[in-house]
Amino acid sequence: MYAVVGCSECTHLWLLSDPHTAETATCPRCGRTHRTKQLRRLAEDEDREAARQARSALLAKRNGDSEAFAGTAHVAEMERELDDSGVDDREYLAESGLDPDAVAAAGDRATAATGSRSRDRIVRDAIRNHDSPTVEDVEAHAESHGVPGGKAAELLEKLVRRGEVSESNGVYRLIG
Repeated sequence: MYAVVGCSECTHLWLLSDPHTAETATCPRCGRTHRTKQLRRLAEDEDREAARQARSALLAKRNGDSEAFAGTAHVAEMERELDDSGVDDREYLAESGLDPDAVAAAGDRATAATGSRSRDRIVRDAIRNHDSPTVEDVEAHAESHGVPGGKAAELLEKLVRRGEVSESNGVYRLIG
């Protein structure tokens, strides 16, 4: 379950996953902590994408852009279009005169030398180490390893869009 909630301090709207289990929620913009039972739920949905779309519609309405918003594509579709446009990292490095494989190897050596794991690796490990990992499981695992939950969720979405992770009914699986 996802709920669109708003901060009474700065009026920021954000998605709250599983709003009935957490006792408090922190506004990602101003940092104010709210009791989740007291937060007004402006929209609720089982599907994260539908909740994101509802948040987008509320923001458009707040700014007087409801008519323009009605003529745009779904938020998820716009993200896919953005991902499909432009240059991927390998192509960018190659066109810049750098060997993408050498850059990746240098990054791996640097990570191995410091003993730290990348955020990508931590999110992948979270998926690998849970039987039926949900976004909440991945966020909790990532936070316990120093990655903010919101960043873990963003990375999880990117992995899904790139086809490296699959999502079915809120459960994630590594592909390959």
